[in-house]
Amino acid sequence: MTRRCAIEAITVGGAVSFVSRLLQAAESPSDYTIRSDVRLVLLDVSVTDARGSLVAGLPKDSFQVMENGRSQPITVFDNADIPVTVGLLVDESRSMGPKRPDVLAAADVFIKESNPRDEMFVLNFNDQVQRGLPEKELFSDNPRELSAALYRGRAAGKTALNDAIVDGLALLEQGRREKKTLVLISDGGDNASKHTRPEMLEKVEASIATIYTIGLFDEDDPDRNPGLLRRLAAVSGGQAYFPPDTTGMIPICRNIAREIRSRYTIGYVPKPENGTGLRHVQVRVWAAGHKSLHARTRSSYRY
Repeated sequence: MTRRCAIEAITVGGAVSFVSRLLQAAESPSDYTIRSDVRLVLLDVSVTDARGSLVAGLPKDSFQVMENGRSQPITVFDNADIPVTVGLLVDESRSMGPKRPDVLAAADVFIKESNPRDEMFVLNFNDQVQRGLPEKELFSDNPRELSAALYRGRAAGKTALNDAIVDGLALLEQGRREKKTLVLISDGGDNASKHTRPEMLEKVEASIATIYTIGLFDEDDPDRNPGLLRRLAAVSGGQAYFPPDTTGMIPICRNIAREIRSRYTIGYVPKPENGTGLRHVQVRVWAAGHKSLHARTRSSYRY
């Protein structure tokens, strides 16, 4: 005879995802199930000072979390450089062709300066979204493999940006790391996706991922969409970059890698009485010896 105890935990990382675990124990006259629901919001938080420099190593007492204008007790806190699941989404449409060598070189710098224990994947996209790593290998921590994945694409066709983000978010969910990040390099335009923009944005709001965007386009580019790139970063707590030319790519990718490694993990249990749907989040930060600290995290999540 066996006793089976199923405990279902619901984890929210800026959004709601579901984790189910089946525990088996011995010896009982019958099977039974205990079900317990626990909601936890996990925020990925970056802190900068008045000069825009990253500030690491602050204690838990330096932070206050507000949800819908109400202070929330912090139940989870970590300020260490913990490994992350990261997806690199690289626009390989025809319009990106002249920029491609500099883009891939900068993305290579990002790979080399990230936490060696990060698990990464590469998605190259134009008319379609293609995985850069070998078949059946979802993630890698091998810089050589990841570099080869970057160069596996080719510049041709249109831009399926919405599809790339949707596929990237889905692949992040299969990662083992609690923190999830996407780095998107594109002109922000879309002219080939099966998924609509509202569908894509809904998945961003429902995801735990932090999204960094790098917009590369000419001012007369009809497909450019800097507004979308800013919105993706703002909603998810990342940052949008718009270098004037590709020579700015390497310092940007180096800065993103550094920021990911210095971000804080802050968690709290949201109150059900605040209602369902979209909830707005704000993190406040202060510390002795620092003036005008600014915390950046996702602005909302779906309960």
